[in-house]
Amino acid sequence: MKRPTAPGASREPAERELTFGASLAFSAANLPAAALGIAVYVYLPAFMAGRLGVSMAVVGGAWMFVRLIDIPVDVILALLMDRTRTALGRYRVWLILSAPALMLPLWRLFMAPYGVGAVYLTVWLLALYLAMSMNVLSVSAWGATLATRYHERSRLFGLMAATGVAGSLSVTLIPTVGHSLAGLGPDQAIGVFLVALAPLSVLVAAPLTPEPLGLAPPRPARRASAAQTARRLMAVIGRPDLVRLFLAQLALTLGPGWMSALYVFFFTRSWRFTEAQASFLLSLYVLAAVPGALAAAAVARVIGKHRTLMLSTTGFSLGLLSIFIVPKGNVAAAAPVVIWAGLMASSFGFMIQAMLADVGDALRLEQGQERISLVYALNGLASKLAGAFSIGLTFPLLQRLGFNPAEGAANTPQALDHLTFAFIAGPIIFVMLGGGCVIGWTLDARKQAELRAALERQSAEEPPTAEAA
Repeated sequence: MKRPTAPGASREPAERELTFGASLAFSAANLPAAALGIAVYVYLPAFMAGRLGVSMAVVGGAWMFVRLIDIPVDVILALLMDRTRTALGRYRVWLILSAPALMLPLWRLFMAPYGVGAVYLTVWLLALYLAMSMNVLSVSAWGATLATRYHERSRLFGLMAATGVAGSLSVTLIPTVGHSLAGLGPDQAIGVFLVALAPLSVLVAAPLTPEPLGLAPPRPARRASAAQTARRLMAVIGRPDLVRLFLAQLALTLGPGWMSALYVFFFTRSWRFTEAQASFLLSLYVLAAVPGALAAAAVARVIGKHRTLMLSTTGFSLGLLSIFIVPKGNVAAAAPVVIWAGLMASSFGFMIQAMLADVGDALRLEQGQERISLVYALNGLASKLAGAFSIGLTFPLLQRLGFNPAEGAANTPQALDHLTFAFIAGPIIFVMLGGGCVIGWTLDARKQAELRAALERQSAEEPPTAEAA
């Protein structure tokens, strides 16, 4: 007896599906990005403001300035990636280059001397974010070409999210043992770990992952005119489904990013946990992403990606409210709240990544050219804006409200109340807005299957069209 399919679902052919072994090898490429997501947004700002004596206004200003001025970088990199043709493949070469590009700025930031200035911080942050863009874009675009079917994409990006937990979890555990690693402080130990992780992850992913799988790359074509290029790029930028995912990405990055920026201060100053306890609780949040991502991928097979995203954003917000009933300093009472939040938040990023891959199919069918790197680059601008404002607004705001981040500083009850309100309110508001952005989404499994069939016909039959820049 055949198993019934859910409404909007379609049966996917087994041929050309990505094997689990290849998926797992490729998932190693996501380790640095996942680890950096915790290190750069949770520990590095607090390290600069708390231990290196940099003012909160300078830290927040540097993060916002760098995130805003490097906005065009992703678009430029995407256009280069989509036009890249080398013996190593299209995206593999960019992933390989990202490893050394990450190592130097990571070392300079996590080994920075006491009292560094705004110029030092800005220059090395800019170098770090450029390298991160190379890494994240190449992994996202490569993943979209590896997994070509609706549910296959949920599986691949879900596995990448689950695998990335190893990198994130390592970062959260280091502060509890960092003081014993060759005399390094916990923040310096995080830096050493990240410097080593970047090349190791590439050594696993790059040689063991096929490229491409599925449709052949677009055939070479004559160069488009400037007017044609502009029209095609504007069609991508103004596409309604991409605008909706952009706004969703903005909100779903800003909410958790806002919380991450204040995490160390909130848990150690307002909620009275030690640094080791705060890192342990953060590790539970990160670890919960493994079952959370796998469960979300399974749920998406039944109800679709967009409904799964709406369900998880609602669950996250309701769960976060329960932190008000947690006794301060009680690890056992805080653990369930933290784990629940991690379970729900695990699907935010990879569901949008998988949905973007589906939109990329529609664009390729319409324009006859690969645009997947550009799709991820444009969506990545939302993450950059969110990253800028999550630190660029919260740090100066808390300083204005009288919060002192220095180690051992005494803060007034009013300043701690402001810290608590900022920690809770921002994530809930933005996460709920992010879930609302995909209400009524129509690109489901059936429509995506139709797109892939049309793309296969186009790839086999149509002559090359003018190539846009």
